[in-house]
Amino acid sequence: MFIKDLAECQEFIAGDDTILRELLHPDKQPLDLRYSLAHAVLHPGKTSYKHRLKTSEVYYILEGKGIMHIDKEVKEVHPGQAVYIPPMSWQFIHNPGPEILKFICIVDPAWRKEDEEIEKL
Repeated sequence: MFIKDLAECQEFIAGDDTILRELLHPDKQPLDLRYSLAHAVLHPGKTSYKHRLKTSEVYYILEGKGIMHIDKEVKEVHPGQAVYIPPMSWQFIHNPGPEILKFICIVDPAWRKEDEEIEKL
């Protein structure tokens, strides 16, 4: 049995400027996984950088509210919602506040730096 506690995961700033803790990644644990799983935090008033992945991604909103941008679509998101992000779609999320936005990121196949393109404004 493999269990990973969020409190044991090192926090870092991701390329899109969100605060991440990687829970599961096949390159970092001896697990037979195709995907990677991370916990993300975006503080009130912050916006992640516009970016796209060669792979698909899913956000699952845990706390707070956000404004999700995928290509030309824009929708408000809230806890309990899953957002599918197709491969090669430009995406970013904004936290209008006042609460911290927390969400899970699932990337399939697993996230790799070389599969991500970031557009810093």
